[in-house]
Amino acid sequence: MSDDSIGIDVSKDHLDAHRLSDGAFRQFKNRASGFCALRRWIGSGQAARVVFEPTGAYHGAFEQACANHLPLVKVNPLQARRFAQSRGVRAKTDAVDARMLAEMGRALALEPDAPAARDRPILKELQVARTALVKDKVRAQNQLARQRQPLTRKLTRARLCQIKTQIKQIDTAIRAQIETCPTRHRTLNLIESIPGIGRVVANTILIEFPEIGTLTKKAVASLAGLAPMTRQSGRWRGKAFIQGGRKPLRDALYMPALVAIRFNPELAEKYQQMKTAGKPSKVAIAAVMRKLLILANTLVKEERKWTPKLT
Repeated sequence: MSDDSIGIDVSKDHLDAHRLSDGAFRQFKNRASGFCALRRWIGSGQAARVVFEPTGAYHGAFEQACANHLPLVKVNPLQARRFAQSRGVRAKTDAVDARMLAEMGRALALEPDAPAARDRPILKELQVARTALVKDKVRAQNQLARQRQPLTRKLTRARLCQIKTQIKQIDTAIRAQIETCPTRHRTLNLIESIPGIGRVVANTILIEFPEIGTLTKKAVASLAGLAPMTRQSGRWRGKAFIQGGRKPLRDALYMPALVAIRFNPELAEKYQQMKTAGKPSKVAIAAVMRKLLILANTLVKEERKWTPKLT
């Protein structure tokens, strides 16, 4: 395999591809026929990496069709833009973006991602739909609290009942899809052994964090956006804060962290230590969220269930 890099800028209708070795540029349709043409153009073993950015609903079909055929590397859009700026590139067109992605892959020697499970798009779509329904439920509950007319309250209650039924249907579908893979089913049981992490949260962790059990503690915290970012320059010291990462993962961990603070002696002690040290509550809660996710990663890596520490 050569060390060639190819950048792919993904849009709704097209895939704009730039090959670094000879500067070749081609445009392909963002559909099945275009994916086949792109794979033929790249060739087998002719590229060390094919770099692209996630673009909402537009990259999913491309990623699914090419994951097992091309050395794909999915990069953070903000990091890709910062890389282009570091090269003095101000223009932003599809062709320029594709070239910058190819150059980023070569400059940083990016390694291809491990191919995702074939049904990951299915699980992700179900999870996104569930998140939308939960938001609808909250809006309907808030609306019901403000309403006074019998008819509007009756209609809102009916809508709430429908939403709750749909959420249950999606939860059942997610669980059934996860359990089609014995390895995932076992991983799910390990995660659920942690006090405070129920079925819904365990599902979310598995869907949003498919790398679980393979990363270091620092990598886990960074991936979830729960690693404090130090800010300092010379004698100046700014407050550290968390940023980036996978927000759905952080959102899922918030309530389990509150439960752990109340009922898990080890994590409750961690929380109190930070509060005693003068840390704000939200900082202490984030630290508990980080420890929960690291704990889940450790249990999966060591293939064991949670057990309380002996005192």
